[in-house]
Formats: sequence, structure tokens, C-alpha cells
Amino acid sequence: MLVVRLPAQPSRHRVAVWRELRRAGALSLGQGTWALPDVPGVADGVARAIELAERGSGEVIVLSATGRGEHDAARLTAMFTAERQEEWAEFLTECGRFDAEIDKELRTGKLTMAELEEEEQSLERLRRWYRDLMARDVFGAPAAEEARQRLQHCADRLADYTEQVFQALHQM
Repeated sequence: MLVVRLPAQPSRHRVAVWRELRRAGALSLGQGTWALPDVPGVADGVARAIELAERGSGEVIVLSATGRGEHDAARLTAMFTAERQEEWAEFLTECGRFDAEIDKELRTGKLTMAELEEEEQSLERLRRWYRDLMARDVFGAPAAEEARQRLQHCADRLADYTEQVFQALHQM
């Protein structure tokens, strides 16, 4: 549990701490109060958030906390999982956009190296995003497996597109 206190202005410090805590997978429980599971990998994000808060003339109090009972622990787990589920849904939407982009390039016959490089960059962005989400998804949201499959599908689509680009370039 983290209690974050920062001056209201300038707001860039609050935003920087907020972004770092979100990146670490923190769950906002209310004004300046955040919860994180005590798992490996979270400590770096907490340390960065503390450093950012201190740069902004603020402070972070880190507390070890557990629920009063199984119900509280289950509720927190459900809240973390719901947040990850939303992130996975957004990721799946982006995989769909990647798929649609490949379809468009094939439909219009845009088989160029420039377009291939752009699609490779898009896939690499999806891969980084997937790794980041996996690191935050400590309780295993249901959509994680579908996301893994969709990312593999995107990689397969890019491999097929790459083959078609090379075939088109060598026919010239």
C-alpha cells in the first residue's frame, strides 16, 4: 500500500508518479492511495515512483497491508484482475487493428519494404506491450491467453505478409 502526497502544482510531478504507478500495475484506491501486490518486479516501479515524488517535493509512505479476511483479499484480487482485463481488452483491439492493416495492405497491393518496416515496428510495439501487461498481470486475467494467441496470429500474419513483399520485389 502506498500513500502518495504531492503539492498540487506543478501537476507534472503528480502525472509522472501516476504514470509510474500505473506502469507498475498499481490499483488506485482513492486520492493518493495505491495498492500493489507484493511480488518481484513491483519494487522497481515503487522505487521510481518514490524518486519522482521526492523530485516534486512530495513523499510516498509504503505500508505492508493485508485484508482483514479472505473476503478482502479476494476483493483486491478481483479489482486487480478487472484492471488487467481492461488492459487486455485494449491490447486485443490493437491486435485487431494490426490484422486489419495487413488486410488493407494486401487488398491494395501495397507490398513495399517501407510498408513492411512499418508493420514490423507495429508488431514489435505489440510485443513490448504484451510483455509489460504480462509483468503486471500477477493474478492471471482470463483474457491473457487469448492475447497470447492473438499476438501469435499477428506474428504469423506478418510472416505471411513479409513473404508476399519479398515475392513482389523479386518479380520486378
